[in-house]
Amino acid sequence: MRFRTEIDIRPSSWKISHDGAVVLLGSCFSDEIGSRLETDGFSVLRNPFGPLYNPVSLSACIRRALCGPGYSAADLVEGPAGYHCLDFASRYCGSSADTLLATVNTTSAMLGDTLRQASAVIITLGTAYVFDHRGLGRTVGNCHKFPAADFDRRLLSVSDAADALDDALTAIKDAGAAHVILTVSPIRHLADGLHGNTVSKSTLMLAVEDVIARHRDFAAYFPSYEMLIDDLRDYRFYAADMKHPSPTAADYIYEIFSQTYFTRDTCSTAAEHRRRYLASQHRRIL
Repeated sequence: MRFRTEIDIRPSSWKISHDGAVVLLGSCFSDEIGSRLETDGFSVLRNPFGPLYNPVSLSACIRRALCGPGYSAADLVEGPAGYHCLDFASRYCGSSADTLLATVNTTSAMLGDTLRQASAVIITLGTAYVFDHRGLGRTVGNCHKFPAADFDRRLLSVSDAADALDDALTAIKDAGAAHVILTVSPIRHLADGLHGNTVSKSTLMLAVEDVIARHRDFAAYFPSYEMLIDDLRDYRFYAADMKHPSPTAADYIYEIFSQTYFTRDTCSTAAEHRRRYLASQHRRIL
């Protein structure tokens, strides 16, 4: 008897190895996978600007890192912490505009250089809802706790989400990265309501389906969302907030990921790195 709808995943024809960098961008679920890749000895760059959840902000970040232009004072907004770059996490703020711009542009250049050398780029999409800043006249990646009246919230259409992803993948491919893996975060955005979360995730799924068809030789989909929602399908696999996957669930998803994208030799090397890491964390009890 079977008591679960397990995901049937076939090994990918292209692999991730320890020879090249792996870039992870997107929702905080990218950090879950990225931290496990780090433990397994991979060269990893994960969310250098903090989590980015929607495809428009992700695309803008990637294209700017690879193609420019650099950030200028016109991209900043004055607020309670001085100057804020709303494209990225709330830590990107400060009393000096010049210092903030230097930090942002240095990080963006570093991301661009790593993307050009990456053996794989993993993009995790979190939501199709976006916030447009009225003063800047464009979508932002993080609201930095500014007043809600400063923003207009809207749901991306499938075509707008797909076009944003297409722009990002085209830039990554032109830059020389080997492959892109797209996935939809299993983290539930309960602030949108259960129906709103479903609509948002469905929009992302349809957009990914569209863009994968445009880049079949370069991009693939990995079903993180389905593994938690349809395979594990139990609240014991969620953290206490009932939104994020538990460590056990994240471990399970990463295990399937490794079976999909690692060779046998890569798995052996990863296991040895993991053993060394766990040994280094051991503390004797005196």
